[in-house]
Amino acid sequence: MSRLKRSSATLAAIVWGGVAMAQAPLSAIDWLSETPSVTVAPDLPPVSEGANVPEISVTALDAPRVDAVGLLPEPVTGLPAILWRHSTTAALTGYLEGLPERPLPALQALYYALLLAEAEPPPDTGPDARLLNARLAALRRFGAVEPALALVERAGGATPALFDAWFDLALLDGDEAAACAALAKTPRLSRDLRARIYCLARAGDWETAALILHGAETTGALDEADAILLALFLEPELIDEIDPPAQPDPVTPLRFRLHEAIGAPLGTRDLPRAFAMADLRGTAGWKAEIEAAERLAETGAVAGARLLGLYTARKRAASGGVWERVAAIQALDAALGASDAEALASALPKAWAAVREVRLEVVLADLFAERLLAAPIATATRPLASEIVALSALYERATDILPPSTPRQRLLAAVASGTPQADDAETPLETAIVDAFASVEPAPEHRTLFDSSRLGEAILAAATQLDAAALRAAPSATRTALSTLRAVGLEDTARRAALQMLLLGPAR
Repeated sequence: MSRLKRSSATLAAIVWGGVAMAQAPLSAIDWLSETPSVTVAPDLPPVSEGANVPEISVTALDAPRVDAVGLLPEPVTGLPAILWRHSTTAALTGYLEGLPERPLPALQALYYALLLAEAEPPPDTGPDARLLNARLAALRRFGAVEPALALVERAGGATPALFDAWFDLALLDGDEAAACAALAKTPRLSRDLRARIYCLARAGDWETAALILHGAETTGALDEADAILLALFLEPELIDEIDPPAQPDPVTPLRFRLHEAIGAPLGTRDLPRAFAMADLRGTAGWKAEIEAAERLAETGAVAGARLLGLYTARKRAASGGVWERVAAIQALDAALGASDAEALASALPKAWAAVREVRLEVVLADLFAERLLAAPIATATRPLASEIVALSALYERATDILPPSTPRQRLLAAVASGTPQADDAETPLETAIVDAFASVEPAPEHRTLFDSSRLGEAILAAATQLDAAALRAAPSATRTALSTLRAVGLEDTARRAALQMLLLGPAR
């Protein structure tokens, strides 16, 4: 039958007349345990290499405290509880809204520590949870759905200020039962009639859902595309008469799930990164799973070990594209497993070239650095292997593979130890990095933030400046940002960021 064009009022009548009686918070986060660590000021507790998150209860906090909620306490992050105390909510949300989509991996780890840290809120915090919502939005842009969901559940998502964020994250995670149950019990949590209709139907209250849909259409509260989606969700038999609407713009988590529920799923490749989580629920094919995991691993939203597990899950099914990366990673894994220097000499450059195509160099480095340090490596392979280790958390051991003999190699080794020398710098960027490591004071541009104890703002200002500088290899901004990061005690972050800028270049 050809597409049947109906008005939204007619659709509502069909649903209303045809409806029949038919049809937890995370306690631990695997992702978190593999997020790169961040080391803060020497007089503060060091960051652990991983973290076990205590069991999370969904109990709403008092409004003035909700912006203080976090998953990582001070002893884990090393970030002091007064991180945000002397700032304003507007200033902090401005920084968080401007975080880059693809940070340097060293800075990505720092952003996660800031976004997930327990810390006192600014003095102007209010019941609207603006800072927490900005943190949740930033995590979602990075694709970090699981920690964002855990964060809002710890705060207590069943409040008008947080429910919409909770509901969207739950939809992206694929388990909205708790959020829907809360909305069904307390409709005032959200003004979004689409959410209420969806949750009522999901709970089996089809008649009430259809009644609300009919009323919303009659008053023009829903556009036709949403009305069609909800109608098809309430009465699946209508799919024989009415084609699903085209991909909506924008694609929201609810629209995405409705398309999925009516048997017209949307592809995630061209959607924001957080939607890639849908391909990791065990319902997508191997290729889609790998591509989703690659997108999420790029920002640390999925652990490298999970991506490696997908790469090595089975033999590749075809050639080209993602399958070449699968073959390259499998060959590297096999060569290291066999301690075969000849095979490693062939596999390592191919794996490196493959991951560079998808900006996963640091992920590969962290996955294989320890094994490279223990492997037999041919002389010709040592420079590449050393640089890969220099990009990993074991960067200080890169010289175990290749003792430095050129100015560049000496510079990399000295940056890894925090003592680069001017004699080894050959470019303006290298000179800027050397100058930054010679300084013990924050840059003048950040002095006001530093002197007024706005530590969180100082860190965000320096980190975002360094991210911008990394895109264009800007020496002056690099010197400024690295100086401030080191002055506030973020030595490990500064070293790893400098190594990544030197080894990966500006084309990121």
